[in-house]
Amino acid sequence: MTDARSIAPNDLRAFWMPFTANRQFKSNPRMFVAAQDMHYTTQDGRQVLDGTAGLWCCNAGHGRPKITEAIRQQAGELDYAPAFQMGHPKAFELANRLVDIAPEGIDHVFYTNSGSESVDTALKIAIAYHRARGEGTRTRLIGRERGYHGVNFGGISVGGIVANRKHYGTLLTGVDHLPHTHQPDLNAFTRGQPQHGEDLADELERLVALHDASTIAAVIVEPMAGSTGVLIPPKGYLKRLREITKKHGILLIFDEVITGFGRLGSPFAAQHYDVLPDMMTTAKGLTNGVIPMGAVLCTSDIHDAFMTGPENMIELFHGYTYSGNPMAAAAGIATLDTYAEDGLLTRAAELAPYWEDALHSLKGLPHVIDIRNTGLIGGIELEPIAGAPTKRAFQAFLDCYDRGVLVRTTGDIIALSPPLIIEKSHIDTLVGTIADVLKQLD
Repeated sequence: MTDARSIAPNDLRAFWMPFTANRQFKSNPRMFVAAQDMHYTTQDGRQVLDGTAGLWCCNAGHGRPKITEAIRQQAGELDYAPAFQMGHPKAFELANRLVDIAPEGIDHVFYTNSGSESVDTALKIAIAYHRARGEGTRTRLIGRERGYHGVNFGGISVGGIVANRKHYGTLLTGVDHLPHTHQPDLNAFTRGQPQHGEDLADELERLVALHDASTIAAVIVEPMAGSTGVLIPPKGYLKRLREITKKHGILLIFDEVITGFGRLGSPFAAQHYDVLPDMMTTAKGLTNGVIPMGAVLCTSDIHDAFMTGPENMIELFHGYTYSGNPMAAAAGIATLDTYAEDGLLTRAAELAPYWEDALHSLKGLPHVIDIRNTGLIGGIELEPIAGAPTKRAFQAFLDCYDRGVLVRTTGDIIALSPPLIIEKSHIDTLVGTIADVLKQLD
C-alpha cells in the first residue's frame, strides 16, 4: 500500500480553498492524510486529536468499518440510479429509518446533498406549501441575526453572519431577521441554557405587526447556533417561537445540520428542547460526513398539501441529480447502524456533565470572557485584540494544531464539537491543551 505521506501535492496553486485564508495556508500548509477514530494523521506523521468532528459532521469518529464496507458494496452493486421518476430501495429504507428516530409528527424526507441545499429546499417548500393552500401572499422569510444557514442564496439571505453576506450585495428580497440571543452581560459563563432571553422571541410579534402575518411564509432558526460561536437558546425561547408561529400560521424550520444526530444528547435538538417544528434541515452527521448528503424532514401536513391533482403530475418541481444517491443512502444506513450499535445518539447526554466541568475549568484564564456549553458542544469566547479582530483565536487554533489538537474558530471564539465517541481522557487532553495555549497567548 502506498504511504499517503508520499503522495502529498507539490503544487497548491489550483485549489481555491473554501472559508480559508488561502495565502496563509499555502505558505505553511496543514495537511491531513489519514484518520481513525478520534485522530487525524498529518503529512509529517503526527497524530492530531479531532476536537471538531471534522466540521461538525464526523459524529461517529473516523474510519468506521461498517460505513466503509457499505460504500464499497454499494459501489459494486448499484453506483447510480436516476433520482427523477425512478427509485432504488436504499433511499426508501434510509427515509424510513430517519423518520423512526425523528420527533413524533415528522413523517417525510426529501433528499438533498448538503446543509446549504437542505436550507434552500426547505425555504422553497415553505413558500410552495402556502401557495398550494391558497395563501400565495405568504412569501416573506424570517431568519435571525448571527444565524448560519449555508452558502446558497436562500441560506445567505436568511442567515445573519455579516461576513457571509456583505460581499454579495442584495440577496433575496422580502427577508427580515429576528435579533440574536447572545446577551453576555446577563448570561456570561452560563452552564447549559441561559436564564435570560426568552423575551427575545417576542420580537417575532413585532415583525408580524410590521409585515402582517399574511405575508410571512416561515421562520428559520438554528435551535443551537453553532457556526456563529455556539449560542445556546435561552430557557423558554424556542417554545415561545413555536407558540407565535402557530398563532399566525407561520411555518417554523429548525436548521439541524449541526445539532442533528446526537450532538446534544438526543437524536435531534427538537427532541432535546421538546419543540416540534414543521420542518428540519439535516446533513453532516447523516452520513458521518463521509459522502455528501442532506435531507429535509417535514410533517405530513406539509407533505400532504402537495398530494393533490392528477396522480400522474409532478407535485413539487424541485430536486437534485443526486437526491437519494445510492452510495450516499448506503452510507447513511450504515451510519445510523453505527450510531445505534454504539449508543451515540444519546451518548452526549452521558458525557455532558464531565464535558461541562472541563470547559468551565478554563474560566479565569487569560483573555477568556465567556464559556458556553450544551451536549458535546462548547464555545470559548476570547477578548479580541484591539484593532485586530479574530487574530487571537486564530493564533490559538494554530498553536493547538502544533500541539496535536484540532479546534475550530469563528471570530474570536473557539468552537468545539468532538466526535461522540470521545472518552474522558480525550476531553482532558483537548481542554488541557487549550488551557496551555491560552496561558501563553498574547
